[in-house]
Amino acid sequence: MKEKVEAALEKIRPALKADGGDVELVDVANDGVVKVKLTGACGACPFALMTLKQGIEETLKESVPEIKEVVAV
Repeated sequence: MKEKVEAALEKIRPALKADGGDVELVDVANDGVVKVKLTGACGACPFALMTLKQGIEETLKESVPEIKEVVAV
């Protein structure tokens, strides 16, 4: 499942990098919880939570249906 998550994150990265940020995969748990770290401009952005839930989480759930939640660490 980790490989599928990485592949899905590659779809998101260009948009994040265009704004000076990125996302780093920390862990994919067996219960479907994905832990990520927002880096660069995304780490301190006031819209980081919206990016995490509406951008990253939705994309990952579409690409990898086993994903239940994405959390930032």
